[in-house]
Amino acid sequence: MLLPIYIYGHPKLRKVSEDITPEYEGLSKLLDDMWQTMYESDGVGLAAPQVGKNIRIFVIDGSPFEEIDPDCKDFKKAFINAHILERSGEEVPFNEGCLSIPGIHEDVMRKDHIKIAYRDENWVEHVEEFTGTRARIIQHEYDHLDGIMFTDHLSALKKRLLKGKLSNISAGKFKQNYRVVLPK
Repeated sequence: MLLPIYIYGHPKLRKVSEDITPEYEGLSKLLDDMWQTMYESDGVGLAAPQVGKNIRIFVIDGSPFEEIDPDCKDFKKAFINAHILERSGEEVPFNEGCLSIPGIHEDVMRKDHIKIAYRDENWVEHVEEFTGTRARIIQHEYDHLDGIMFTDHLSALKKRLLKGKLSNISAGKFKQNYRVVLPK
């Protein structure tokens, strides 16, 4: 089932998400719905807060970035109860967008190496390190779990320049090809 995407300004996007237990009701269906929603919305990642659930889950398929980073080939994962343990390396710029902020793309600086603990959809625990584009995608989706949007990483000047566009997005004045939930 396609889930509606919560749009910039909605309070659910600013809440810190909580870990879940293996008994979380409907987890398999939620993951299936998140994958379907992400693909139908042309995203490379989707975090549970973006579909109105403040739980520590996100899904990623980095394959659209395979041409610029071969490590993204077949990089498809679900991250449950994700916690970044370490960020290191260089701060590298990359032009980011977000399904919750349609039409806005800006260069964001992020570390190019992370270490993350998470569980997969079979509830197997992992501690892994990622670099490059994979680390960037993970950090972008992970930020949603902590109530952080990519625009929060921008300079004060850039935020002021985007203020009108972000206000329009919150008011529903944008184009997209997916269902949305606007802030109240």
